[in-house]
Formats: sequence, structure tokens, C-alpha cells
Amino acid sequence: MTYEIALTALADPSRRRIFESLRHRPRTVTEIAAGQPISRPAVSQHLKTLQDAGLVAARPQGTARYYSIRREGLAELRAYLDGFWDDVLAAYADEVKKTMGE
Repeated sequence: MTYEIALTALADPSRRRIFESLRHRPRTVTEIAAGQPISRPAVSQHLKTLQDAGLVAARPQGTARYYSIRREGLAELRAYLDGFWDDVLAAYADEVKKTMGE
């Protein structure tokens, strides 16, 4: 997975809400849909997109499928964003050095 795929998958507000609903524990489509302003089939389609992006995993349990966040799926996105943070911190350090007369 690349960070572009994760960014694209999370760009949709409905997918972000679904993704965030999985933050604390795995849930079924029915549980997820109950808290969303979209239909259950739409939730399933969004989960498929998140799964294809490597951000969500599904685990069958009996007749249900439980969806959970794949934390490792966020690794490339985090590395990409951390690169910006590193740049900001380096620029801040340079500014502090200038201010301190170093």
C-alpha cells in the first residue's frame, strides 16, 4: 500500500467516519451502519474500499464478519506525514539558531 491509496481512501467523509468507528474495537457491518447516515450496503462498499487500501481487515466469526483497523496499513501514510513534520521541526530549529545568534 502506498500513502496515496490511503489518502484517497480516507478522503471521503463517510469512509473516514466508518474508519474512525473502528478505532476502539472490531465491529460488524450492522454495528457500523447503525451509527452512520448511510445505508448498510453503502457501508459495505466503503469497507471494501478501505480493505482494498489495506486500512481495514475482516475476520469471519460465525455468520458475521468483524472489521478492524489494520494499524500497519497506516505505516506508509504516517511515514509520509512524518516527513513533513521533520521538515517543520528542522525549519524551527534553524529559526531558533538565527534568533539566538548562532
